[in-house]
Amino acid sequence: MNQIVRRAVIGAALAVLASTSGLVTSAWGAAGKPRVAIETDKGTIVVELEDKKAPITAANFLSYVDRHRFDGGQFFRANRAKGAPGAGSIQGQPKPYSRRAPPIAHESTLKTGLKHTAGAISMGRDAPGSATADFFICASAQPYLDAKPGKSDAAQGYAVFGKVVQGMDVVKKILAGRTDGATDVPSMKGQILNPPVKIISMKRL
Repeated sequence: MNQIVRRAVIGAALAVLASTSGLVTSAWGAAGKPRVAIETDKGTIVVELEDKKAPITAANFLSYVDRHRFDGGQFFRANRAKGAPGAGSIQGQPKPYSRRAPPIAHESTLKTGLKHTAGAISMGRDAPGSATADFFICASAQPYLDAKPGKSDAAQGYAVFGKVVQGMDVVKKILAGRTDGATDVPSMKGQILNPPVKIISMKRL
């Protein structure tokens, strides 16, 4: 009798485990996309990466995450849209003097189908194909950053590679920060966070 009871208990436990495991697998399989938690001194932002639509850019970002290059980094810029409170983007970078990998190929939004909607995470760059690790998060839709037909640098737009799935309130909080920091770049005057927002860590979920 004890043996039968024991088997029943073990069987029930295995059934629960299988059921729970199945739910987790099913939930993860439904999304099938890597997520990264960006812990800052203003709160945590969770981004989901489009590793199928923008594989080069997503893999590059994850390589910096996995090597802890963003730990100790910062959000240093808040580019607010004039006359539109809460609109704009915030820009982040690895910790100072962090070694950077070679620039990656540009993944145009015309090819990926991704857009600079509210919550989009995208790569900072100079010329197309020069992006390394700097990234920005859109606090609002910024369609002018999407690629457009044409061969000019501006027409190539920026490379979106994911979106915020948690923590848009933190993005907005960072965007609203004081921005009278010093800069040698005229176009960034009035956009440098003072003080910058610390990136405590980034890790996969």
